[in-house]
Amino acid sequence: MLHSTVTPADKRRRFREALTGGSLVRMPGAFTPLSARLIEEKGFEGVYISGAVLSAELGLPDIGLTTLTEVATRAAQIGRMTDLPTLVDADTGFGEPMNVARTVQLLEDAGVSGLHIEDQVNPKRCGHLDGKQVVDDDTALKRIRAAVDARRDPNLVIMARTDIRAIEGLDAAVRRAKQLVDAGADAIFPEAMASLDEFAAIRAAVEVPVLANMTEFGKSELFTTRQLADVGINLVIYPVSLLRIAMGAIERGLDSLVADGTLAGEVPQMQTRARLYELLDYEGYNAFDSSVFDFTVPGAAR
Repeated sequence: MLHSTVTPADKRRRFREALTGGSLVRMPGAFTPLSARLIEEKGFEGVYISGAVLSAELGLPDIGLTTLTEVATRAAQIGRMTDLPTLVDADTGFGEPMNVARTVQLLEDAGVSGLHIEDQVNPKRCGHLDGKQVVDDDTALKRIRAAVDARRDPNLVIMARTDIRAIEGLDAAVRRAKQLVDAGADAIFPEAMASLDEFAAIRAAVEVPVLANMTEFGKSELFTTRQLADVGINLVIYPVSLLRIAMGAIERGLDSLVADGTLAGEVPQMQTRARLYELLDYEGYNAFDSSVFDFTVPGAAR
């Protein structure tokens, strides 16, 4: 009821343990706070908070238009709804190294378990679109050093994302991944890998956990969890999947309403009122109210 019963510190500790526990950590992207609760209920190991999803929710393209305040606020709203660890997309850190440091501390205050900072230029763009650009080695490494230096909880996972594969090739991605680890990154997010062999090459190059991004309509094939685990991937995210599923259903429902004048035909596919109330824990709130307010006022008329 209300908030997670697990503290942010405990979530961070559990996240670090999970990343080195030998099993693939699966993190679907939550597009609302309530969807995070559903992710937990279905047995996943963590919740991802996508910058692309947050932008889309605001009606904006994923080109660096969202603010740090918007990301931190949404991350806190989602994180409070689940006992699972949360990993948030911090884009390029929202500015220069000092801005990166402030980003880390605000997101740490928001209760996240980890965040990733990428090596694209500002303004960034979706990692699976053509035409993106990356910063030079020095700038990329300064961002990660600033992030690592700024954190106060040593269990907060600072992950480095590199988009250099699509621009300079796999060898450049391997080289930069190694540099980012040397700069202090706790994990590596190699964006837009073209094959399992490329994931395996990154995995072989570094000793820290490696993330795979399984986003639909992107540069990477949608590999199964078994395939990813077999090449040593530690963490997989599905950043926009739930939003796409939900928006597809919404669009079909609106088309039905236009065509038929009613949503009666869509009702069998809808979440029921009872199921929604179950997710919201209505019963828990009712029990709490009863325990607090169930008393007789002295002198009240009978």
